[in-house]
Amino acid sequence: MAERERRLTPPFGGVFIPRSEVMNASDLRRAIKRIGHEIVERNHGLDDVVLVGLQTGGLPLTSRIGHTLVEIEGVEVPMGALDVALYRDDIGLRPVLPEAVTEIDFDMNGKVVVLVDDVLFTGRTVRAALDALHAYGRPRAVQLAVMIDRGHRELPIRPDYVGKNLPTRRDEMVNVHADGVDIGEVRKEDR
Repeated sequence: MAERERRLTPPFGGVFIPRSEVMNASDLRRAIKRIGHEIVERNHGLDDVVLVGLQTGGLPLTSRIGHTLVEIEGVEVPMGALDVALYRDDIGLRPVLPEAVTEIDFDMNGKVVVLVDDVLFTGRTVRAALDALHAYGRPRAVQLAVMIDRGHRELPIRPDYVGKNLPTRRDEMVNVHADGVDIGEVRKEDR
């Protein structure tokens, strides 16, 4: 879970308390390598493939997948960042802070855009990302890569590439970081 979401989780603040590690750093590396191979295989190479990471949790994974694609194919694919805060459908239900930067400095028209995020939960962030993407062009196709698919979908959205399917309770939180993936809960900060 991105730090921004942790800070804004009702009651507007909290600390992630990990309960157990579900993936370690080696597991994460293997999953990223597998996702990279799947992207190459599904798209028959990397012609016209671009990576767009969702702010903030998808950016580190986007970079790691991009490096993996260079190792696999020797091709550097364009990478961008997308902040979907202003495209969300829950504006008014939770604070909206477009503090992250959208950086897409390449033409997406006719490209295969692989959206990258850390955790897929309800699908609402991905829906917002699809709306936001079209402000930057008209991709030929959009694919979705996530490290963790935790279920509980509220919209008909399914990832194309998944590091790990992790069934969770709705009140649990998942934290993807450089050293692995933890499951736990957010507790209110004592102030």
